[in-house]
Amino acid sequence: MGETNTEKAPKTSWFTGLKAEFSKIIWPDKKSLIKQTTAVTVVSIILGLIIAILDSIIKYGVDILVKL
Repeated sequence: MGETNTEKAPKTSWFTGLKAEFSKIIWPDKKSLIKQTTAVTVVSIILGLIIAILDSIIKYGVDILVKL
């Protein structure tokens, strides 16, 4: 089996580690953020409409079957 490294990393402040991780984040620019937000909103609305239409069709079909 593989060898495990049991050396402990030096303890640093939690906030120091948090600051270091936040500095690694690549934040999107405003133009990219607007495009992605618009795409997510449009796709969500379209999928919501598709689900609503399918729900209405299925409900109508079940109502017909129940009345038989």
